[in-house]
Amino acid sequence: MKTAISRLFLLLAAATLLVAPIQATATTYGDVYGVWRNPKNTVHVEIKPCGARVCGYVVWANAKAQADAREGGTPNLIGSQLLREFAPDSKGGWKGKVFVPNRNMTLSGTAKPINASSLVARGCLLPGILCKSQVWTRVAA
Repeated sequence: MKTAISRLFLLLAAATLLVAPIQATATTYGDVYGVWRNPKNTVHVEIKPCGARVCGYVVWANAKAQADAREGGTPNLIGSQLLREFAPDSKGGWKGKVFVPNRNMTLSGTAKPINASSLVARGCLLPGILCKSQVWTRVAA
């Protein structure tokens, strides 16, 4: 009986050690999930899991942002996927592609939480070249 209990204890200890890194990663990277607004509060994007990756869809946009997107070739800004194929990077953030609707272009991009209510969003014409960064703010639920 002692041997069976010892084995059970070892199995539980091993399972705990295997699950702990997964939980730490989910907590670290999960901070990006939610609705975020750009600095001018003209667009709100919901960032959520998309399979093993992360994506972001426009859930609200003011009239000017919608008009700018239409002029750029995106007829319906609300519902458009702006963040595509984002995956965790080694720096505690996310890396993927960003669609810019008013320019009808897709750029390389990153998103990294600063704290619970802010993240730095960055898009580059080429990886690391001709980049623009913005601080986005979480929209209260």
